[in-house]
Amino acid sequence: MRYQSTRGRAPELGFDDVLLAGLADDGGLYVPSTWPTFSAAEWADGARLDYAALAARVIAPYVRGSVIERDIAAITRQAFASFSHKAIAPLVQLDTNLWLLELFHGPTLAFKDYALQLVGLLFDRVLKARGSRITVVGATSGDTGSAAIEACKDRDAVDIFIMHPAGRVSDVQRRQMTTVQSANVHNIAIAGTFDDCQNLVKEMFADERMRTELNLSAVNSINWARIMGQVVYYAWAALRLGAPQRQVAFSVPTGNFGNVFAGYVAKQMGLPIVKFVVGSNRNDILTRYFETRSMTATAVAPSLSPSMDIQISSNFERLLFDAYGRDGKAVSGMMDRFKQSGQYAVDAKVHERILAMFSGARLDDEGTKKVIGEIHTATGQIVDPHTAVGIHAARGVQLAPGTPMIAMATAHPAKFPDAVHAAIGLRPALPAHMAGLFDKTERFTQLPNDLDQVKRFVRERARRI
Repeated sequence: MRYQSTRGRAPELGFDDVLLAGLADDGGLYVPSTWPTFSAAEWADGARLDYAALAARVIAPYVRGSVIERDIAAITRQAFASFSHKAIAPLVQLDTNLWLLELFHGPTLAFKDYALQLVGLLFDRVLKARGSRITVVGATSGDTGSAAIEACKDRDAVDIFIMHPAGRVSDVQRRQMTTVQSANVHNIAIAGTFDDCQNLVKEMFADERMRTELNLSAVNSINWARIMGQVVYYAWAALRLGAPQRQVAFSVPTGNFGNVFAGYVAKQMGLPIVKFVVGSNRNDILTRYFETRSMTATAVAPSLSPSMDIQISSNFERLLFDAYGRDGKAVSGMMDRFKQSGQYAVDAKVHERILAMFSGARLDDEGTKKVIGEIHTATGQIVDPHTAVGIHAARGVQLAPGTPMIAMATAHPAKFPDAVHAAIGLRPALPAHMAGLFDKTERFTQLPNDLDQVKRFVRERARRI
């Protein structure tokens, strides 16, 4: 399998190089040169597999030619061994055709674990084969950071630096990152937004000298391996509810578009997914795009669902690349305009093709609390604020009778106790393995939104190859 950049100016790479590179040399994101597909019979056969075995089946085409190709079944088995639910990603029925896919049974209680537990093992295997080491730099709006740290802590060949926007993540999210005492883990609180953190990461990757000197790598969803690992739970849920003989739809709360793009990949692989609905909070750049075909950034506003407090949806670039017939020059032009002016417009015909698969819906904080309350009253289920946004989006879509709509439960409600308490008067308890989280000592560094200072911090602490 070969991978190409969405901006068309970087060389094609194999999986191992894409895993370690993260971002392409031309600033683009890597995607497979072709989408592998399974027949209906092959998908039907996948329905008999457990989660780890299905993961190996889905991932196998993407790692052909990799040093881990022969070991992928063992790697996926190890990646999900510590998850707290035997089903790994269980489905819960909320209504006649509305289902909740619980993606919070990993070690850090968020959907990011489903890819990052895998990515940590992939890093280990590839780096060992090459006798090399990497410096991981990442930005988080709340959940990626803790999942990445959990996956990379104490690994001899990895140093990890995670930036979060100071004061803009929940206390639980912050402490999951800052209480890890491993020597190879470095937390940075940036005076700014998630978009500022994400831009700092991209600027470091754009510095060719630094990139080479420290062997920079990424754990954000700019890294293809993150998307690849998330495709699995779309396949898992669809097969549990009758695919490939039955069509399904998904509702995904997202700001960076990475999670829902993984669903698009599952569709390209042959699963009968008829619709993706994107749930936005008050930072509704994606919903506004679906309504206007213009991607226009505005100021980021804090919300009850902080992981979606984003105005730069990096992974939308991957969708544009496919929608424009893999025209890297066209995509590069749009990304340049967005960097310069905070806006670009999508061609009307291309936009129509995107709308055939995607729609968007927004929900403010008051509406989020209302949905949390309604779900708790109707089912006894407690959902986190991001999941509530996704449920709201799911309710607004008209599908053919009998078509299951699957809403992604992206985080455990205990990660957002203040929001849940405001909605239903209850504070969900953390699972037993995290019960002492608020008794642990935090360790992090506060830095301004200044590229030179962040670079200096990383250079001074990263171990060289």
